[in-house]
Amino acid sequence: MPVLILTIILSLLKILVSCLPTDAVNWIISKFKIHSEIIDGNAIVTFDGKHLEGEEKIQVINYFNNARFLKKNHIFPGNEQLFLHPENSGTPLVIDTKRGKKDVRLLIFIYNDRVDVVKLYKKKVISYSLFSDSLQERSMPLIRNLV
Repeated sequence: MPVLILTIILSLLKILVSCLPTDAVNWIISKFKIHSEIIDGNAIVTFDGKHLEGEEKIQVINYFNNARFLKKNHIFPGNEQLFLHPENSGTPLVIDTKRGKKDVRLLIFIYNDRVDVVKLYKKKVISYSLFSDSLQERSMPLIRNLV
């Protein structure tokens, strides 16, 4: 009898999970995304201590949101500082935003061949690389003009 009840419960659970609405599936997937989209309304973008406002801020956020994910960089315990302050990286672009109720800080290091992002949230450090022609080429003159 217990096996029959367990089988029925598991079957119902399987049917429920396989028939979730698209919005529910997207919400679940967004919880596990490494490169999540930034909403410009609650984001603060700074470069070298100067806040980007208006069109510049929107442009940088759009470039970031449209960037393609390349790979996750594995951080071993004790090596966090190598990612937070990489050699020959220059000044990072900093985006402070929220993910749910948690504060998230993104350090964006722009190179010629990639964009490295270091995400700081919930006392965790996550690093990944992106590809974005727009950030790598177009925003560099924009950022250089701010300095």
